[in-house]
Amino acid sequence: MVRTVSGGTRLPSAAAARQPGGSRDAGEANGGGPDDGEPEHALTTYPGVNGGGPDDHQPDDGEPSDARLIEASLSAPERFAGVFDRHADEIHAYAGRRLGPEHADDVTAETFFVAFRKRHRYDTSRPDARPWLYGIAGNLISGHRRAEVRRLRALARAPYDAGERGAHEEERGAERASAAALRPALAAALARLSSAERDLLLLVAWADLSYEEAAEALRIPIGTVRSRLHRVRAKLRRHLDLPEED
Repeated sequence: MVRTVSGGTRLPSAAAARQPGGSRDAGEANGGGPDDGEPEHALTTYPGVNGGGPDDHQPDDGEPSDARLIEASLSAPERFAGVFDRHADEIHAYAGRRLGPEHADDVTAETFFVAFRKRHRYDTSRPDARPWLYGIAGNLISGHRRAEVRRLRALARAPYDAGERGAHEEERGAERASAAALRPALAAALARLSSAERDLLLLVAWADLSYEEAAEALRIPIGTVRSRLHRVRAKLRRHLDLPEED
């Protein structure tokens, strides 16, 4: 389903944007939503979001920051396409790792629909929009908690192939092979975490956000990030029967 408002072009899904030679206004996705990522029932339109044109906000020393693009998009909505082009693949990869490919396209497209609608609230003192986008994506992923846990439990039940282990040992060494063998146990351990614990851990471990960025994405104090991560790591060590950290 494509969301449209009066007369504009359409924000594409991430899958359409990644296809070689594909047009950004060709993709379709299920529509946007409020701050918590819940989809609205009414169709919405985003005028000019896929437009182009020279960027008079570009600084002399290189590409404009995300904040500059978002600020420019308030008066020229097509500028928001630069934020999409810069971060859509990364958000798609994160959603895919958490929910599987069947949900990644929808979550990615919806993330940017919500971001576009809420762009007037963005704090332009923050040049990098990644934490903001990951926060929106996390809210949307929260609507698929059961699917995520089912996926993790399925991965935990997947047998580890001894032949694959041999290939790993031959090509990449025993350390890589041991890491591959640990994946089912790790998936089981992740499934046992609460949704808040899993969100924080994966923002740091998979999205590679700093503690400060994770705090921004989740809208929690950085002290909470540190204490929660400490507890989560202790839980994982117990689940995986790993030695305590020094």
